[in-house]
Amino acid sequence: MSRRIVALGLFLLLLIAFGLSLSLGSVRIPLGDLLGILAGGDASVPAWAIIVHTIRLPKALTAVLAGTALSVSGLQMQTLFRNPLADPFVLGINAGASLGVAIVVLTVGSVGGVLIAGLGLLGDLSLVAAASLGAGAVFGCVLLISARVQSAMTLLILGLMFGYATGAFVSILIYFAIPEQIQSYILWTFGSFGSVTWRQMPVFTAAIFLGLLLAFLCVKPLNALLLGENYARSMGLNVKRARVWVLVNASILAGATTAFCGPIAFLGLAVPHLCRSLLHTSDHRALMPAVTCLGATLALLADLIAHLPGSPYALPLNAVTSLIGAPIVIGFILHRKNASQAF
Repeated sequence: MSRRIVALGLFLLLLIAFGLSLSLGSVRIPLGDLLGILAGGDASVPAWAIIVHTIRLPKALTAVLAGTALSVSGLQMQTLFRNPLADPFVLGINAGASLGVAIVVLTVGSVGGVLIAGLGLLGDLSLVAAASLGAGAVFGCVLLISARVQSAMTLLILGLMFGYATGAFVSILIYFAIPEQIQSYILWTFGSFGSVTWRQMPVFTAAIFLGLLLAFLCVKPLNALLLGENYARSMGLNVKRARVWVLVNASILAGATTAFCGPIAFLGLAVPHLCRSLLHTSDHRALMPAVTCLGATLALLADLIAHLPGSPYALPLNAVTSLIGAPIVIGFILHRKNASQAF
């Protein structure tokens, strides 16, 4: 099948998933009314316009940005570490963001919570700032070490150790926290695309677009790294510099998404494998647009499933993404004699 046809199909799937996410939910909005609302007209039921503009549209846009960011970040991590099981959080970025949120949620009492809630936009961004600082602190440590480490696999192991260490601090905070604080933190770990408001959207969008711009600029170095660091050096690539740029880029994408949406599992791990299977290539010039569309599509579908259309109940988003992503990764492993064949 032509790669252009596959790319067009993925784009059409993205448009369909975006439309379904706006139309379906606890209240179903007919397609005609939905198009009228998006065009600035009136709906048969006035409340539908409020639902679309204030709830579903920002949530759908957040899902698109988050799914794209995690998938592109996952593709970069798998190429950099030449490990098909690497994902955006192998460097401990997710654990660092979780630690930042845990420090705020598990140590701030009820008075502090009321104060944060009364700060308007600053209050809305309090957990985002905490997660960003936590992710940035861990990433800073990894970046300092990367300048002294020659092997990408060694860096991968060190990133995992950072993740375990920060996870241990989170466990200690949970042990000494009160039940109400623990519940708030656990709700954050479930992940959600509905927590980003229109006031936060410009900040989130700017961070993701910056990361995506850097990602597309790193296409040639990533293609060179496909055949190994020694081969990339023989082609004149500054491997250390390329590694730092990829780490910065992947950290921006994964860190911003975790900060705004919570830790979202498996999208960054599963989507690159699906795209390689569909396109039958490891060329990042073809994979980058593909993972962008497919990652956004799967994020929208996962959110749609989590909210159980026609029902007032919602499932944890992380549970849904894991149920979608785990079978994909298991199937990938079982159909290959050696996981390194993915590259």
